[in-house]
Amino acid sequence: MSAASAASFSARRQLALIALVQVLAMSSWFSASAVVPSLRDDWGISTQQGTLLTIAVQLGFVTGALLSAVLSLADRWPAPLLAAWSAAVAALATATIALGVDSLGPALPLRFLTGVALAGVYPTGIKLMASWFERGRGLAIGVLVGALTLGSALPQLLNGLAGAFGDLPWRSVLFASAALCLLAAAIAGRWVRLGPLAAPAPPFDPRYLLRLVRDRGPRLANLGYFGHCWELYAMWTWLPAYLTASFAISDTWDGSRSAIGLIAFAVIGLAGVAGALAGGWLGDRVGRARVAGGAMAISASCCLLAAAAYGASPYLLLPILVLWGISIIADSGLFSTLMTEVADRRYVGTALTMQTAVGFLLTVVTINAVPYVVDWVGWRGAMAMLAIGPVAGAVAMARLDGLLGSSAEGRHGTNSSRKPIAGP
Repeated sequence: MSAASAASFSARRQLALIALVQVLAMSSWFSASAVVPSLRDDWGISTQQGTLLTIAVQLGFVTGALLSAVLSLADRWPAPLLAAWSAAVAALATATIALGVDSLGPALPLRFLTGVALAGVYPTGIKLMASWFERGRGLAIGVLVGALTLGSALPQLLNGLAGAFGDLPWRSVLFASAALCLLAAAIAGRWVRLGPLAAPAPPFDPRYLLRLVRDRGPRLANLGYFGHCWELYAMWTWLPAYLTASFAISDTWDGSRSAIGLIAFAVIGLAGVAGALAGGWLGDRVGRARVAGGAMAISASCCLLAAAAYGASPYLLLPILVLWGISIIADSGLFSTLMTEVADRRYVGTALTMQTAVGFLLTVVTINAVPYVVDWVGWRGAMAMLAIGPVAGAVAMARLDGLLGSSAEGRHGTNSSRKPIAGP
């Protein structure tokens, strides 16, 4: 085997391992949210209180990401060990809820800790992948985002299977997620490695965060990502409730725990993986900012179509939701790829972590807002509200596409020198 072939094989092997870590570790993200219907009965909590289980994870992720960004942990610590220890902490927090928590109060800080820990898994995984891939980086990050999507949807599948096989208790879903997360820690610590493209550890420089706001390239990449976050996690969180309410009106399909769980897994997980891979592949060929903008335009349209099709026949509604599941995540990896190319190479981990921190802070707003909008104007209004984010993001991507097209890097955003693109 030639040196080039060996290097290519190592890169592909590492991509598969990093993606596997993401799938397994991210299963803890929605593990409690997936079983909220059961928790409402066991813990006597309301729908709004159940939302706090998701919001606690989001806020924990934001806190962990901000600390990591300020301290440049993803750039100054061994990335595989950071991911491994983070996944182990998430597993411990999830298992603790399954073992003996019987009320909302003690569950919330444990869900917060889970989010803090996962901030050391996902952005770190992107940095690890970027250290192995120069060409084809868009598709590689698409694989990683597909892994995150599949992992985030796994609790819906576990909950659906738990309902189908004897209506197993909700604790079994959390135990399964914790076990998968612990396996992710073992794989990251034992087999994942930093690649040859990694930059040397930079000096501690929190002032770099200000450059992410000042330089036009990173700023536009961030604005697109923020519009994406406005929509994504609110849709993922509330899709089962939306399906349940819509099926109740149409009165044509089974709205059981297993049916809702399996449909949600298909829309979020399977359709999402297809979208992430397609977005990464197209981004490498057509232009990342251009493809991201197109995906956001489709996703915004799906928000409005989902609003219009609420309560309609599932044969009309489900194709819309599948298209939404594809388009809503097709752009996600492209924002990360763009950031690895327009940010300073030495601080890619910091830039990615800061991007996800602010984006996930925005998710708290929409996740929390949806039930109140539903109470105010119904599910149609809530779904239409989510279109605001992708519309704004599509505008930012159109501007970034023009900026990249007028720069020496070209429309594909290939920036071998990793000098920030400031723009006019």
